[in-house]
Amino acid sequence: MIREEDVYKIGTFNKPHGIHGELQFTFTDDIFDRVDADYVVCPMEGILVPFFIEEYRFKGNASALMKLENVDSVEQAKKFTNTDVYFPRELREDEAYEMRWDDFIGYTIEDKVHGPLGEITYVDDSTQNTLFYVDYQGEELLIPAQEDFILDLNVEKKHILMQLPQGLVHSDESLSDED
Repeated sequence: MIREEDVYKIGTFNKPHGIHGELQFTFTDDIFDRVDADYVVCPMEGILVPFFIEEYRFKGNASALMKLENVDSVEQAKKFTNTDVYFPRELREDEAYEMRWDDFIGYTIEDKVHGPLGEITYVDDSTQNTLFYVDYQGEELLIPAQEDFILDLNVEKKHILMQLPQGLVHSDESLSDED
């Protein structure tokens, strides 16, 4: 069984192309072209399923047409419309692989001053300032994803130790009713 932590998102199938089951594929990482890989992974009915690549051809810098084995008609290809496409982490070339911010989803963040903050649930990299969305005591905490704030990164334990700017995390412990 393929688990979420065993793959990472590389793009999305958009819609069928032609009549023979080919799919339009918008990718954010062309790893499938740089590494010898026979398959990609897609979520189907709540589980991650491998689909073998029959052939593909690039249409531009961020798009390709991909034909999957046993997907031979428009009707079969329509099932993949707007489906996320993942790639197995184990097949990437570790020496050449450069971690992306969204690889940190599921990591826990600890601040040097405030201690454990919670788990990264989402990464917003749609603007110049990438943000980690962290579940912090039932609230959503936005933390700037900046290398300057990271003191230690443990990939095996999925843990990030950070030193965040003062005032970014408002701690209830510092607010006391004691007179």
